[in-house]
Amino acid sequence: MAQKINEANEHIAKAEKYLKTSFMKWKPDYDSAASEYAKAAVAFKNARQLELAKDAYLQEAEAHTNNRSLFHAAKALEQAGMTLKDMQKIPEAVQYIEKASIMYVENGTPDTAAMALDRAGKLIEPLDSSKAVNLYQQAASVFENEERLRQAVELIGKASRLLVKHQKYDEAAKSIQKEKNMYKEIENYPTCYKKTIAQVLVHLHRADYVAADKCVRESYSIPGFSGSEDCLAMEQLLQGFDQQDEDQVSRVCNSPLLKYMDNDYAKLAISLKVPGGGKKKSVAVAGGDTEVNAGDAQPEEEDEYAGGLC
Repeated sequence: MAQKINEANEHIAKAEKYLKTSFMKWKPDYDSAASEYAKAAVAFKNARQLELAKDAYLQEAEAHTNNRSLFHAAKALEQAGMTLKDMQKIPEAVQYIEKASIMYVENGTPDTAAMALDRAGKLIEPLDSSKAVNLYQQAASVFENEERLRQAVELIGKASRLLVKHQKYDEAAKSIQKEKNMYKEIENYPTCYKKTIAQVLVHLHRADYVAADKCVRESYSIPGFSGSEDCLAMEQLLQGFDQQDEDQVSRVCNSPLLKYMDNDYAKLAISLKVPGGGKKKSVAVAGGDTEVNAGDAQPEEEDEYAGGLC
């Protein structure tokens, strides 16, 4: 370990020498200095001196920036960020990766910028879901500006699922609508159907039946939606919800069509409640074989399923 530290310090000394000017050397040699800082960073990492490694990467980034080599400067900033990740300093790591993404865009490599933002989102997601959503949306915007909608919509999907997971349903509804519009634009109509289901579930969890009904009606214009099993299921779900028929809602929510959606949306289906709903079950009348609906039973008989979970 001591040998690696000494090796790193030697590279730092060489880098500083390259940066010095003299009567015969008017301009610093930024390229050579950057190379030495990069070697020092690797040596420090191998010696588990992560703080020093991070500093060396930042010095490398500065040298590349002064040399107007933005791509390599951004790469060095990313390395500094990943070193901070190893130090469990995730928010600070994300800050450096965001700075790197800006440099990638300025350098004319937006794809690399978007992928860096995606990585940053994954890092921060367990700690700060709102920040992760923002990073995924930024990455999607970069791809969208490049008219790469397939890559953009995947990132919007990550943001939508994360918003649903953390029960931010108002934001989720807008995000899913954006997904749906993109899938429609690239003519991936079957996925539009699935996004309609996700929309309905989110709107019903928002207690907004009107919005849920509206999004199904608007989806009739999507080729193939009307008459599809997705359409039929949503019509049955809304009918059951409107009639407070918990049996019908439960059948739809527990159907394979909804149970095998992305996990976060499947959970929405399982946890969906019908306000004031009750099961339309049959009960036997005492002293006879006649059966009547629970709604026709005597008032003193309380419906044990009132407000139950579908």
